[in-house]
This record gives sequence, structure tokens and C-alpha cells, in this order.
Amino acid sequence: MEKAFMLGVAAMCAAVPVCAYAQPAGSESQPDTTVVNLCDIEIVANRAAVTTPVAFTNVTAADIERVNDGRDIPFLLGFTPSVVTTGDAGAGIGYSSIRVRGTDGSRINITANGVPINDSESHNVYWVNMPDLASSLRDIQIQRGAGTSTNGAGAFGASINMLTDAPSTDRYAEVVASYGSYNSNRQTVKVGSGTFGDHWSVDARFSHIGSDGYIDRAFSKLWSYQGQLAYRDDNTLLRLLAFGGKEQTYMAWDYASKEQMDEFGRRYNPCGEYTASDGSIAYYPDQCDNFVQHHIQLLLTRSLGRDWRLNAALHYTKGDGYYDQYKTGRTLEEYGLQPFVGSDGNEVTKSDLIRLKYNDNDFGGATFSLNYNKSRVNAILGGAANWHRGNHFGRIKWVRNYVGPINPLQEYYNNVGRKFDFNIYGRADVSVCSGLNAYADLQYRHLRYTIKGVSDNFDWNTGGMGQLDVYRNYNFFNPKAGLTYIKGAHRAFASWSVAHKEPVRDNFTDGDPAHYPTAERLFDYELGYSFTTRMLTLSANLYYMDYKDQLVVTGQLSDTGNALSVNVPDSYRMGIELQGALRPADWFEWQINATFSRNRIKDFVEYIYEDEWTNPITINCGDTPIAFSPSVILNNALNFSWHDFEASLQTRYVSSQYMNNARSAEARLDGYCVTDLHLGYTFRKIKGVKGLRLGFAVYNLFDKKYCNNGYAGAGYYVEDGEKVIYRYAGFAAQATTNVMGTVALTF
Repeated sequence: MEKAFMLGVAAMCAAVPVCAYAQPAGSESQPDTTVVNLCDIEIVANRAAVTTPVAFTNVTAADIERVNDGRDIPFLLGFTPSVVTTGDAGAGIGYSSIRVRGTDGSRINITANGVPINDSESHNVYWVNMPDLASSLRDIQIQRGAGTSTNGAGAFGASINMLTDAPSTDRYAEVVASYGSYNSNRQTVKVGSGTFGDHWSVDARFSHIGSDGYIDRAFSKLWSYQGQLAYRDDNTLLRLLAFGGKEQTYMAWDYASKEQMDEFGRRYNPCGEYTASDGSIAYYPDQCDNFVQHHIQLLLTRSLGRDWRLNAALHYTKGDGYYDQYKTGRTLEEYGLQPFVGSDGNEVTKSDLIRLKYNDNDFGGATFSLNYNKSRVNAILGGAANWHRGNHFGRIKWVRNYVGPINPLQEYYNNVGRKFDFNIYGRADVSVCSGLNAYADLQYRHLRYTIKGVSDNFDWNTGGMGQLDVYRNYNFFNPKAGLTYIKGAHRAFASWSVAHKEPVRDNFTDGDPAHYPTAERLFDYELGYSFTTRMLTLSANLYYMDYKDQLVVTGQLSDTGNALSVNVPDSYRMGIELQGALRPADWFEWQINATFSRNRIKDFVEYIYEDEWTNPITINCGDTPIAFSPSVILNNALNFSWHDFEASLQTRYVSSQYMNNARSAEARLDGYCVTDLHLGYTFRKIKGVKGLRLGFAVYNLFDKKYCNNGYAGAGYYVEDGEKVIYRYAGFAAQATTNVMGTVALTF
């Protein structure tokens, strides 16, 4: 019934033109400035404005507050166009990810205050390392496609730019507490000094988030903070900002096969499972990811006369942590250990063991942007230089029944990745004539990336741990151009963009050594139209993204849960994004967005290996769907507001998708349709309290059993001289009906 309703609404939506960015009816997109009290000069260089020929969505602090109950940021953005969110633990807290137009998180450029947040080597953003960051954000802009020039990893599907809270001008204190299913809970305290000494202010936030998870043992224990010291005068805003977190998360990324779910239930978690000495099944209690991450930013904004504005930043990020994993039946030689003679007199070459895989990261650099805005010209010159060092090493914590010399925490691999990333760009938006703006954006980006040392993969050809000696230089030129026409309630744009992206660490360390990765290129063509009035907003955006050597995910995972990918020579993503909002009365609004897309690899060749990248079988599959790229995504929301009461009924539909690129039936992820209900009431007349807000959410209202992520793989064995192919898959089950309640007090 839900699916039929959503498809019917989509058909209605497709019958009318809809705009390229989602805004409530009657609202207008904010220009490329951010208002700061006493200092209205902050320019966000990588933000799109209404005159920018880019498809984008603005998510305000009020939008975030209505749905923020401790879930990770990807889930707070799940209603925006072309977005699919996933979570390992199944209840929105823990390891989570976001995909836009089918592209995974490692291909989405993410910044905070213009500073890169993507990990320099994996390009992923581990939101679990920044829990409750949403409570310290003033807004988020999502640009779909190549977007505007930005710092950090290339945007191959979208870019997400976050702005943290502006400095306080008035004293305040806020206490928030949430509790719900699976012992999910959140406690947040925020305080602000307001302005003192005419120029200064201090703001701080402390948070704790915990959850047992929907999936067995998939608990999360998360702590986070944010602090800000600011100085302001009429021409200057200077901020020292620090935020970060500490997390412990039980692994759930191995997922479960359909056969395991049938036997053990859909909450079954194979991570940490082993056979105890008495023959019973046991689970290693410390099968966890443990990580600490700190971000420090020194942000300067200064007015240089009437027409010029300068933004500059120094930043440093420190990350340090490890995986604690129980591995069964491992070949000792792969871990630098010698076989031993067991109690029965036989030689033991394989045994259970516990390994620790460490990651010690340092990332720092500087960014700047100089803005000129006068008459018909708005121009920006910007850039950044960033350095990264990532030390990766592993240790053996314990080996079952091991006989012989073994050092405590014996190290079995150690390698260092280093990266230098420099870019400079110039962008101009010029009013050509009444209503018509021309846009040009030119970026040059240079990267140097090296990996040196001993790999965590054993090389059976040499009989030792693999050696890493990667040295790559990349030089990318990324031009963008477009036109925007605005007249009254109408807005139309057309654009063409080029983007390049370098391979990530796992492409070198965990991929087929016979097929080393190359850089990718994207030609992005966009055409959009919107119509906006107080009561009605409609928009449509057409896109065609043409890739050369795109690194598409294979469906397989590394042994630390990261998606593996391979280059494919020719591929594309094309589609239409439709959006609409109708507000016939002040107390009711209907919002809808839909994406219909076709995502294809041309003449895909599948390689299936016997073992350790040996003796591949090649299968020519022809044109195939790109993995994790649903062809239909629909979101529908009915929003009610009456005095201080709010209610929102949100439904999302994601069509079926494949978890590999070979269109394998075993790798098919079924489509799903899920509805959430949000309720809220604000008490405003309580003595001694500025406001008391009560919130209640029911997720998966109709108790659907669905999976939104997983992995797939294939191999073969030889039987009677014949090669027999086998395929396997794991599925990330999501929670059935669950609830969360929130209380927020503001003083």
C-alpha cells in the first residue's frame, strides 16, 4: 500500500517541473554569506547561491533540531534528494554512511567551515568519530554532482559543507536528553557566555551517546565535545574552534547471509564468533573499534574595505585508535609466526588469534579565500595546502595454544602513508544582463602520495609480508562553467563541470596487484529549472555524469570493513531529480522529492579469483548496473504545525539495487519503503526557562523488515577438473519499529 502510494505521488510530481534545490514553499535560498552578529562579513567560499548553476539543498539548524535525537548525521540528511543512508548497527547510531546519486561516502567531499573532513587516505568520513556534531551546526549545504571548487577529496557525486555554530551574543545554557529502543540514549549540555569585554565570547558543548544497537552486540559508546573562543569587532571575526570525540563500537560490518538470518534470526552478528575449547559457540567481547579524534581550527574572517573579504584558516586533526579482532583458523606464517608442535605431536600451522590493527594519523594545513563583490561581479580566489601522515601497524595480542617464543604485542606489519595536497581555484559569477548570470570556476590540484613499509597482506610468491612502495604524483585541472537565469518566481540553469579524483589507500593495498588503480575523470552535465512562490515550489534537475576509469565498488569489503573498488573504463550516471512543496495553509506543508536514474558500466568484465588474486576467470557481462545504485529514490513528507505543536510523517522508498557489478541474483538488495513519525511540542511560558521542547519519534512505523546495505563476493574451486563458481553475500538488517523520546531545556 505504501509503495503504491509513493509511486502514485511520484507520477504526479513527474508531471510538473520541479527545482534543483529543496526549499520549503515560499522560502528563498540564502546567498553566499553567513550572518554573524556584530560582524556580517563571513563568506563561505565553497557555498552555492541562487545564481550558481549547481543543484543544491540547504538544511538549516531548525531542520536539524527537529530530527536530532542522537542519530548520526547521515540519517539526519536522509530526506534530501538522491540520498541513501546506511548503518551497521541497524538503529542509526554507530558506523553509518551516506550515498548520493549512488556514489559512496569516499567520493563525497565533506568540509566543516571549509576545512576538509574526509580522511586523506581512505577518503571516508567516519561519523562515529564525531558523535553529536549535529548539535553544534548552524546549517549544512549538500551540492549534488561536481559542485563548486572545494578543498580536499574530489566531489564525484556530491559535496557536503557544514558550518559550525556562530559565536554567541547572549548567554545561554541548554540541556538535552534522549532515550529510546535498544537502550539508545543521548545527553548533551551546551553553554555560551554571550559577548563580554565588548568583543569576546566562549561556547562549549559536551555530549554522550550510547546504544546497544539493533544487531546483536553492536553497541556504541560515544563521547564528544566542542569548544569555541571568538573575538569580534566591526571588521574581524577570529575563532579558535576545537571539536572531536572518543568512540568504542562493537563491530557489525561482517553482516549476515540470508541463510544465517533464517537460522539465527535477522539480528545475528557473526563478528567476533569463535568455537570455545569446550566446543560451544562464543563471542569475543572486545571485538571493537576504538578511536579518538580531535579537530582544531583557527578561523579568520576580515573585511578589507567595502568590496573585499578575506577568509583564512589553520587546521590540525589528530586521530589515533585501533581495531581489536578475533580471527579464527589463521595461517600463522601470515602473521610472522612460526608453526609449532601441538600437544598431540602434530605440527600446527593454523590457529585462532587476536590481532590489533592500529592507525595513527596527523593531518594539518591552511586554507584561504579572497572574495570580491561589487556591482555585477562576485569573484573568489581560494586554495589550500594540506599535509597528512598515516602510520599503520599491527600487533598480535594472543594465539591459541601457541608453543614457542612470542613477544607481547608482537608487531607483524608497519607502513606509513604520506600525502601532500595543494589546490588553487578562481571563481566568478557575473551578471551579464537583467536576470542572466554567467559562471566560471577553474581549479588546479596537485597531489603527492606515498606508502612505504610492510603490508598487512602476506605475499605467497615471496614467502613474506608484502612490501609497499607506492609513489604517485597527480596533477588535475578542473574547469566548470554555466549560466543561470532568474526572473520572478522562475530560475533556470545549465552547467558543465570536470572533476578528477585519485585512488584511495585500499585501492593500492587490498586490490588486485595486477590491476593497480588509476585516477578517475568525470564530465558532469546539469540542467535545472525551478518555480517558487509563497505557496508552491516545484523543480526539476537533469544530470548526466560521464566517467572515465571510474573506481566502482565491487561489493567486497576489506578485513576492516572498507568497500573495495576497481577501475572500469567507461560508465555513466544519468537521471532526473524532481522536487515539490505545497503549503496551502500556515499549518500544513507537503514536501516530496524523487530521483529516477540509470547507472551503468559499459561492457563490464568480472574477474573471479581462485585464491589470493590467482588464476582469474574472466566473464564479459556487457552493460551492467553500477553496484549500490538504485534507479528510484522517493521521499514524501506531510508536515503539520499548530501553535507550538509540530508533526511530520516522512516516507522514503528505495528501489532494489545490486551489491556487485555483475547483476548477480545472490547480490540483489531488495527495495524497501519505510515511514517515520516525528512529534514535537514546545512550552514557552515556564518561569526561569526560555523553552522546554518535548520530542517523540517512531521509526519504521509499519514494522518493515528490510536491509539497506551489505556486501557480495565470488570465488571458484576446481572439482573433477572443472572450475565451479560460488557466490556469497551479507546483508545489513535494519531495525523494525523503534522509538526515541527527547527532552530539551533552554535557559
